[in-house]
Amino acid sequence: MADDAVTEEAVNDHSLTPVLRVLRMCLHLMVAALLTLAAVRAVAGHAPDAPAVLTTAAALFALYAAGPSMPRLRTSTSAAALWLAAVALVWMVLLALTPDGIWLAFPLFFVQLHLLPTRGALPAVAATTVVAIAGFGWHTHTLTVGTVIGPFLGAGVAVAVVLGYQALYRESEQRRRLIEELTAARSDLAAAEHAAGVLAERERLAREIHDTLAQGLSSIQLLLRAAERAIPERPETALGHVRHARTAAVDNLAEARRFVRALTPPDLEAGSLPAALERLCATTARSSGLAVHCQVSGAPTELPTPHEVALLRIAQSALANTVQHAAADRVELTLSYMDTEVALDVVDDGAGFLPAEATGPGSAAVPGTGFGLAAMRARARALQGTLVVESAPGEGTAVAVTLPCPAATPEAAP
Repeated sequence: MADDAVTEEAVNDHSLTPVLRVLRMCLHLMVAALLTLAAVRAVAGHAPDAPAVLTTAAALFALYAAGPSMPRLRTSTSAAALWLAAVALVWMVLLALTPDGIWLAFPLFFVQLHLLPTRGALPAVAATTVVAIAGFGWHTHTLTVGTVIGPFLGAGVAVAVVLGYQALYRESEQRRRLIEELTAARSDLAAAEHAAGVLAERERLAREIHDTLAQGLSSIQLLLRAAERAIPERPETALGHVRHARTAAVDNLAEARRFVRALTPPDLEAGSLPAALERLCATTARSSGLAVHCQVSGAPTELPTPHEVALLRIAQSALANTVQHAAADRVELTLSYMDTEVALDVVDDGAGFLPAEATGPGSAAVPGTGFGLAAMRARARALQGTLVVESAPGEGTAVAVTLPCPAATPEAAP
């Protein structure tokens, strides 16, 4: 039940639908037609009160017509009540002059229900019904069942129509607000998805840069530094380091172009994963001077491209960490094919560290390794795999990653 001074649709005329505007216009036309009918019947019947009926009908029409031009009637209960009281008084005068005034009760029901809150409109409608019945009975000097039931039925129809419309209007408003909330939620969801996509792409680029460009530049730096030391006494050795550095730069350029386009790494395009890992180990041994050995366990199977890319990148990152931070002499890389899993182990005999202390980039325990470990774990998690780092000071480091993979047809080992 609405307790406001006016119903929701009366507060804001701009919210009215074309159908409601037509119904309102029909109500106004009904009032004008009924007043005209009362005046014409009084004049045509040569009633002694015809001039008074004409004057009262004209006054009532003027007062009724002035209502829509008063904005306060749609925003103030007291103003609407005063205007309705004035209309009711003039209508009762007309009802006292002619029994045709009883027909004005029906449009008055709708006006009262439209402008007054329900708790005030229902008593007003009841009072109007009683006055209409009493006025008609005063003119006819008798009351029949029809003269009593007719106004009550009219009042009941008006109440049912208005209250039913108000219920439908409230339901429509709730649906409109729900649609607006859903639209806003969809916009927020789209913005969140866009932000998540941007963040995911940034993380992908960060991992690719760390595992390719950063590692490649570190290898180039080591090769050029070795060439610089060898130039005075061993120019041929220095020239070999420079050539290797140039090869690494060409490979880095290909990697940069590849990950910008999100394509398969060149090493995997040129062959299988075991072959790519062997080339990686050979390149690492050549650029760093470490003894890097690669071996394959089990029958090699065809893996999904994301699995091969992740394993290659993790191997690159683990070997780069070994070269830069482990001070190791030997590294063992093992790729193991199992029934439903594939595992990669990178083990060195270096200085080791405390994995718990390498929690972020530039950590105190292992400077610069924080992001590399985080990137490796992220790659493993993205494929529902696990990555374990085991290390201790003076005891070397072991990096083990295990990825689930679908069963595939075994291929010949390289």
